[in-house]
Amino acid sequence: MNLSLIYQLVRKDILIEWRQKYAFNGILLYVFSTLFVIQMSFQKLRPDIWITLFWMVILFASVNAVAKSFLQESKGRLLYYYTLSSAEDIILSKLFYNFLLLLILSFITYFGFAVIFGNVIGNIGFFFLILVMGSLGFAANFTMISGIAAKGSGGATLMTILSFPVILPQLLFLIKLSKRAADGFDISVASKDIMALMAINMIVIIVSYMLFPYLWRD
Repeated sequence: MNLSLIYQLVRKDILIEWRQKYAFNGILLYVFSTLFVIQMSFQKLRPDIWITLFWMVILFASVNAVAKSFLQESKGRLLYYYTLSSAEDIILSKLFYNFLLLLILSFITYFGFAVIFGNVIGNIGFFFLILVMGSLGFAANFTMISGIAAKGSGGATLMTILSFPVILPQLLFLIKLSKRAADGFDISVASKDIMALMAINMIVIIVSYMLFPYLWRD
């Protein structure tokens, strides 16, 4: 693992995103357009509906945000990466960059929901921890699946199909924990669920780290 190289790869992705602002702005447009449609359909949301819709918006926005991780890379650039760094450095840099991107996206979406529909979260600190864990989990899942989809001809469609069975257990945990945060429960009350969610995230990251080199050499 070359930390300096990982940093440079993450910095490269940030600079590309900064120069091509339409990509991130397009995701924001999707989020706020969805919020507008929800606001037109529901004048007021119950806490459980608020939380469910929140995570559904995050889920589909995450697919759009992370799908370009490998799908946007040309064959020439991938070949250059192959000569420049190891597969482990590539997957870790992509994962870390996507984690930062989804974390920013999650907080923006939360503040959008809070402004439009009101804040239903009783324990903000607990909920912010869930946002961090959810962003990490989505980034880990979708980054690896994006690499798999890039090898096929289905592109983003294939990524969506492959990601559903992987992301569903994590999504259910996030909704369950978010409901407890909305009710104002302390973090200690949901310690077992938090540990289970952390375990899922770590398993996905470790599996991605171990299996991506075989995909990378293909």
